[in-house]
Amino acid sequence: MIEIINLAEFDISPKLVRILNRSLDFDKEVVDLVAKIIDDVRNGGDEAVCRYIESFEGIEIKPQNLRVEVELIDQLASQVDKETLSALRQAIANVRAFHEYQIEHSWEFTDDDEVTLGQRILPLESVGLYVPGGKAAYPSSLIMNAVPAQVAGVGRIVVVTPAKRFMSSPALAAALKELGLKEVYTLSGAQAIAALAYGTETVPRVDKIVGPGSIYVTIAKKLVFGAVGIDSLAGPTEVVVVADETADARLTAADMLSQAEHDEDASAVCITTSRAFAEQLRAEIAKQIETLSRQEIVKKSLDNWGAIIIIERIEDAPALVNKIAPEHLELLLGNAADALLEEIKNVGAIFVGKYSPEAVGDYFAGPNHVLPTTGSARFSSPLGVYDFLKRTNIIRYTEQKLRMNAEAIAALAQAEGLDAHARSVLLRLPRFYNEAKTKLLNADDLK
Repeated sequence: MIEIINLAEFDISPKLVRILNRSLDFDKEVVDLVAKIIDDVRNGGDEAVCRYIESFEGIEIKPQNLRVEVELIDQLASQVDKETLSALRQAIANVRAFHEYQIEHSWEFTDDDEVTLGQRILPLESVGLYVPGGKAAYPSSLIMNAVPAQVAGVGRIVVVTPAKRFMSSPALAAALKELGLKEVYTLSGAQAIAALAYGTETVPRVDKIVGPGSIYVTIAKKLVFGAVGIDSLAGPTEVVVVADETADARLTAADMLSQAEHDEDASAVCITTSRAFAEQLRAEIAKQIETLSRQEIVKKSLDNWGAIIIIERIEDAPALVNKIAPEHLELLLGNAADALLEEIKNVGAIFVGKYSPEAVGDYFAGPNHVLPTTGSARFSSPLGVYDFLKRTNIIRYTEQKLRMNAEAIAALAQAEGLDAHARSVLLRLPRFYNEAKTKLLNADDLK
């Protein structure tokens, strides 16, 4: 039974403390294992990759079979039903339309002294997309990672996904085909991340790795960061629903359960001002759980990280939401939604109104569903086109401007004890250099 916490009566339960302090923690033994896998793949290449695939997935595979033939993608894609194919095409179109608003362009300006400053914005040359497949196939994850990379103009997009799940997922193959992605490898886990980061005989290395995965994938991304870029460290999914007395308990329960069914560490929380609604919601959750195929996972999730929190005033909700900093937030409110929206700062995505369930964002609306988790919405953003771009600053100074600023630049350099920096500026302007040298000599004579 999901716990009801009454903050209006100063009920500070251990569950609430845990939710407010939710973070991504790594077991040292798992970290050590992942580090060994990465080291083995870095040194052993294809042989190590294939060995770990056999060990973890029970599949014996040769290096020449790691890359998926385009013909196999086409063959699997042909098995998808027309309804699913149509939905995939519309989802891709929606996601592409949204992300095209994020396109950035190089820029520069010239000041009154004819100095030109600017920034050149270019796409990354290559990225690796990790598409998880532990408990299900996720064509939506592929779409959300691939489309912004394509909109950004990334030249080479590599997809890795577990072999067993790929072979049983026509929808994933159909998404690959619709997106025009042809470099696909049946790799999974930490060994996949290591192969993308350092390269093997078969898998050329990439510049950045994106996409969620298991704890092994997340730790691997953390460990290879620096040798390669990463998007984020994805934790378990989470949703907070802010609901008042006008909300429908049946819909609220359905939305919370849609997150709880992901895994035992998923978090589903409702914030409300009504004790009567809280009781009604708890009863509705219990009722709906019995109809779900993953009810054991749901029950553990709600027991671990679920709560219904009663607050005194709906105006207090934003402060609590900002402390939790959830991945998803739903506002099931009457006329108060817009006012509260302005006060909410820390959240990955906000779904406003009863006709905007979180599942709409997961699959179809267009905004990216790769969002910050476990409180990282305090400092992180959803995946977007900007994650596949790099920026280079351009400085084009003139002799006149350097003459104007040489002494100031040299003074700052010398204040930091970096004489060579100062000299590199002053040497370009003999008068300044000679004057500076004279000052230094006179200073030495005075000692």
